[in-house]
Amino acid sequence: MRIVVCDDEENICVLLIKKLRDIFPAAELLMYPSGKLLLAAPLPDILLLDIQMPGLSGMEIAQELRRRNGKMILIFVTALEEYVFQAFDVGAFHYLVKPFSDEKFTAVLQKAAQQYHERAFAMQEANLLIKAGGVHTKVRWEDVLYAEVFNRKVLIHSIQEDVEYYGKLSDLERQAGEDFFRSHRAYLVHFKYVVKYGSSTIYLERGSALMAKQRYRDFVKQYLRYNGRQAENNG
Repeated sequence: MRIVVCDDEENICVLLIKKLRDIFPAAELLMYPSGKLLLAAPLPDILLLDIQMPGLSGMEIAQELRRRNGKMILIFVTALEEYVFQAFDVGAFHYLVKPFSDEKFTAVLQKAAQQYHERAFAMQEANLLIKAGGVHTKVRWEDVLYAEVFNRKVLIHSIQEDVEYYGKLSDLERQAGEDFFRSHRAYLVHFKYVVKYGSSTIYLERGSALMAKQRYRDFVKQYLRYNGRQAENNG
C-alpha cells in the first residue's frame, strides 16, 4: 500500500508521515512538497493532499490524478473549509480540516485502508478478459504467474494455461495492482509466485523473468512490503 503526503509545508509533511508510520508500519510512505513532483511520481493508493499550494492547486492535482487512477483514495488535509463541496467533484474520501485530533486522523486513515484492502481483495477475485483470434479467454488475476512481451504480443503465463494476444504490457501493468511488479520492460511478475531472485533474474514457481538492474532495488522494497501485507492479512 503506497500512501503519499503532498503539502508545501515541510513540517506538515514530516508530521503526517510520522503519524502514518505509527498506524501503518508496513506501508510505503512518500512525501512531496509540490504537485509538479507528485505528478511525476508513481501513482498513490492513498493520497493526503493540501489544497492551497504554490503552482498547481490541490484541486488541479486531484483532477489529474483522478484521471490517471480512478481507484485512488483521496483525503484532503487543509485549513480551508470552503472547498469541501468541490472535493466531492474529484471523489474525495474525506476532508480533514486542520487542526484535527490524532484520534480523528487515525479513524479516517483506518477506514481508508479498509476500503483499499476491500478493493484489493475484489481485484484478486476479479478476472482478466483477453480477446485473441476472435476468442475471449477469462484468466483469474490470482492465477497469473507472470507476463512477458515480444513482437507486439503479450504472453500471460497462468497456472492453468498460457494466453497470447496483441497488446501492451504497460496496459496490463496498470490493471494488475500492487501484487505485481514490472521487473523489466518485457516482464511483469506476480509476487505471490516468486521463489527466489537476484539482480538479473527472478525465478518463479514456473518459469523465470528478467530483472533490470535499475529496477532491482525497487523490486526488493516492494517484495518486502508484499510479504508484510501477507503477514498482516494472515495474522
